[in-house]
Amino acid sequence: MNVLVVLAAILFLLMTLIGGNKGIRSFIALFFNFGVIIITTLFMTVPGLNPIILTLIACVIISCINLFFINKINIKTKTAFISSIISTSLLLLFIFFITDHAKIQGFGEEEIDELSMFSLYIGVDFIKLAASVIVMSTIGAITDAAISISSPMREIHYHNPDISRKNLYQAGMKIGRDILGTSTNTLFFAFFGGYLALLIWFKDLSYSMGEVVNSKIFSAEMITILCAGIGLTIVIPITSWITAVFLVKKR
Repeated sequence: MNVLVVLAAILFLLMTLIGGNKGIRSFIALFFNFGVIIITTLFMTVPGLNPIILTLIACVIISCINLFFINKINIKTKTAFISSIISTSLLLLFIFFITDHAKIQGFGEEEIDELSMFSLYIGVDFIKLAASVIVMSTIGAITDAAISISSPMREIHYHNPDISRKNLYQAGMKIGRDILGTSTNTLFFAFFGGYLALLIWFKDLSYSMGEVVNSKIFSAEMITILCAGIGLTIVIPITSWITAVFLVKKR
């Protein structure tokens, strides 16, 4: 506990010194987002409530916190917010289809022994739950990519107000291509870094490569990484187009 307090204090101090007021708001936003995730998780286990609807509501709240609370309400955050919600909605429909056909919902055979003493009839749709978990894992990256595109596009338009909508859109696409490679790699290493223990576990179980690839746990993590990459990819043209439309009015 003491270590957590010290690390939190160091993080707060650094974010305050480097980020100023925005750094303080970013630090507070961490706790707000954590609270949203905890509340959403609790409600997802309530029978009768649709996890997809809860996920969309949570994504809207998280996007508001990450964009409007940290960066305040302006044209950059408005376009990034609209782009994030559209991209998340499209991604959620796609993920729901994938989880239904990939059969990654529920628990793997490696986990079922630990749960054998409990009843598995809890009245929760695990397909919707699996889709919700994947989307909640990617919403932060989507909002980050959206604001990373809309912010420089706003600066380009500010310094060149006569730029056409087409040229501004193309500039946004170029910015998006620059951040796409690093963002997808960041997601890849973040997920695999967190599940390095899983790979060690597979080694201890003497799994062959075929058994690892066909494992439900491994497949679920790989699908999460790939879907996160898809979400980052589709948010680029959506943000570029919406920002160009908002900034450049028809003459």
